[in-house]
Amino acid sequence: MLFLLFSFNLSAQNDTINKNSEQVDEQINQNIELISEQLQAEEGDLSSLTDSWQYYKKHPINLNKASKDELLDLQLLSEIQITNLLKHRAKNGNLITIYELQSIDGFDLATIKKILPFVFVTDYFSSAHFSAKEMLKDGKSELVFRFQRVLEHQAGYFTPDSITKIKKPNSYYLGDPNRLFARYRFQYNNNVSVAISGEKDSGEEWFKGSQKNGFDFYSGHIAIRNIKSIKTLVIGDYQATFGQGLTLWEGFAFGKSASPMNIKRYGAGIKPYYSFDENRFFRGVAGTFKLKNLELTGLASYKKIDANAVNTDTLSNGEIDVVGVSSLELGGLHNTSALIQDKGAITQTIFGGNASYNNRSLHIGATAQNMNLSAELLKTPSLYNQFDYQGKHNFVGGLDYSVVFKNANLFGEYSMSANGGKAFCQGVIVALDPKLTLSAHYRNFDRNFQNLYGNAISENTLPQNEQSLYIGMEAKLFKALTLSAYIDQFKFPWLQSSKNGPSTGRDIFAQLNYTPTKKIDMYIRFRHRTKFENSSIDNVYDYIVPYIQTNYRYNLSAQITNDIKLKSRIEYTYVDKATNTDETGVAFVQDIIYKKMKFPFSVTLRYAIFDTKGYDSRLYVYENDVLYSYSVPALYFKGQRAYLMINWDITRKFEIWVRIAQSVYDNQTVLQQGSLNQIDTNHKTELKLQARFKF
Repeated sequence: MLFLLFSFNLSAQNDTINKNSEQVDEQINQNIELISEQLQAEEGDLSSLTDSWQYYKKHPINLNKASKDELLDLQLLSEIQITNLLKHRAKNGNLITIYELQSIDGFDLATIKKILPFVFVTDYFSSAHFSAKEMLKDGKSELVFRFQRVLEHQAGYFTPDSITKIKKPNSYYLGDPNRLFARYRFQYNNNVSVAISGEKDSGEEWFKGSQKNGFDFYSGHIAIRNIKSIKTLVIGDYQATFGQGLTLWEGFAFGKSASPMNIKRYGAGIKPYYSFDENRFFRGVAGTFKLKNLELTGLASYKKIDANAVNTDTLSNGEIDVVGVSSLELGGLHNTSALIQDKGAITQTIFGGNASYNNRSLHIGATAQNMNLSAELLKTPSLYNQFDYQGKHNFVGGLDYSVVFKNANLFGEYSMSANGGKAFCQGVIVALDPKLTLSAHYRNFDRNFQNLYGNAISENTLPQNEQSLYIGMEAKLFKALTLSAYIDQFKFPWLQSSKNGPSTGRDIFAQLNYTPTKKIDMYIRFRHRTKFENSSIDNVYDYIVPYIQTNYRYNLSAQITNDIKLKSRIEYTYVDKATNTDETGVAFVQDIIYKKMKFPFSVTLRYAIFDTKGYDSRLYVYENDVLYSYSVPALYFKGQRAYLMINWDITRKFEIWVRIAQSVYDNQTVLQQGSLNQIDTNHKTELKLQARFKF
């Protein structure tokens, strides 16, 4: 296949593609940092968010054939740009070179360079039809093994005596500190996917006790896509994302970021599940069938989920039947006696569907999902949670739309839960000029809107009890200078768990990117967030006080030689707490990345120093990790952190990663004191090994 019809040689072409791919990776890394900060999660599997990029790097999209769905799945182009491209293709025929995109509204050289690693242009169209023989011959298999553990001794790992087992059953971990992950995956183009994976968390048993079958968590699927009228059909584990996330969105999603495009959710519908997160997926069967401009989706899911039982009955055969739970557990850990009791305590059944009409510039969809739990969810009564979902059954239905008119994209969703609670969002993205894009987003979620499987743009985890107006912009001031900014003004009309009264808040963000050459990229970021929290001063009356956090960041990426790249960052944060001591924090991070061209070996080295007054002034910093794994540690207290990662393609079919990271604290002698993870020293070391076989 011909990727570019240009006169420069192939090695220079590949070098350009690699550099553009790194720029996209940097944008993704920044978004992952923001997600981790919101979720307060330092490590997890966010591969469902980045799987599309991983696939399209190896299987670029032919822009002369690509459908709207494929271009949206790329998540690098706005719907305005995609619509203009499809109109241009219909009017003028196929593109001759990729740089012909510059003649289309909304495309400039910077945009073309951004998508270059994932697309190509050719008049040759491969057939969409294939036989089982071709699939088995040309399909690609991948086998991944991962091992990781903390090297220091942690308090929960000891062999208890019989008295401790009886009197303190939750004072120790049941298994060893090793964390294991394995996955086999077969893929034929973007049409057939088969995968099975297993994971054991640290402290969980392995082929004994509660885990006699080996891994604590298994996941798998068989999926086909884009075969005749079948857009997607999955048997096994899958995710479902529709509309703007109000009615049904089971999975992660990018949120507010430096790009105004990210204010819009791009629901991918049904996608097979590859990750090892033990909760954010459905298990059963789901399919989307396409007939011209009409798409129909049906899904059914049945799986056991973790829950904290509070009411039980004893059946005639002596078994315990859970009839009431106080909470649904989402941690996925089963390494103590109490967590084992919560594992799979109840079953969850979900039926749902979506019907949508799609053409080049219009999308209209209707989504519904019905959830049933085998036991009643009964939360501890409190003033703030009286409108939260409780019970065994819930139904949520909604309508969403997206329309492109000239250089404007209007989109929104309206949703209602069974109790009458409503949620609504409306957004617009306007490309006033190739150099200026504006966006606005309004959301209004009732305090009694109840949906455990929604994930909309929001300050809260679930779309509930929130009103907000967001305004964003992206301006290309000069050839090498881009300004991105937004302000999000929100309020919570009802109480929250940490706020004994209605409250307001504001999120202000600005980032200035400067790329003077292909080898230098830098940005300056400012972020100011204001919220309210309960006063920490003892008082007869509870009241809320402002909590203000301001962050400043400078980030530099420089390609020193063809083989060596340096990344530097300095970040400062200031936390203003009205009734407590203010906190400040600072971190300096230096990366050295060595990757020799045409040699399958790379080394990444980081050294960071940090000094914060406490956890409130922590700083989240993205770290390069092994494939399919993500690490965004929160740096707090005073100390240093360093890691070394080696990636070596030993052969074309065998690749390994070795990663070792250590945090050393200058003002701490015991880490995670009082927990089962307590370490009686001032340092913590993490080892991670991964191997991948391709055949």
